[in-house]
Amino acid sequence: MIEPFSDEYFMKKAFAEALQAFDKGEVPVGAVVVANRKIIARAHNLTETLNDVTAHAEMQAITAAANLLGGKYLNDCTLYITLEPCAMCAAAIGWAQIGKIVYGASDEKKGFRIFAPKVLHPKTEVIHGILHEECSELLQEFFREKR
Repeated sequence: MIEPFSDEYFMKKAFAEALQAFDKGEVPVGAVVVANRKIIARAHNLTETLNDVTAHAEMQAITAAANLLGGKYLNDCTLYITLEPCAMCAAAIGWAQIGKIVYGASDEKKGFRIFAPKVLHPKTEVIHGILHEECSELLQEFFREKR
């Protein structure tokens, strides 16, 4: 059993968002923003739906959380993402000064650790590998079906 309010618990919520993206034909990446042990924003990739290359799950979640909180800085928030952020999303995470990011699958081709390892805010804590297998398998299934 997954303990409530743990990293695994919230990553499961992000994974549910990734499943919604999968069902829409979007690359299955999901994200949730948590503040004070409560989800304040949920999002998934919408690049195909919105015809917008910047409509990644993280970007959607950051915007929703900032709008809800009424400010651009999310330093008391944690962002859970099913896939390692790209350099664009990591830069946005850095500008938002998010306190902690937790991601599932690593992105060995386009992940921020390859292209922009120092782009996050210096105080941002990073945890990776939470539900790695589930997140990776969903992405692999999506791309297998596309080929």
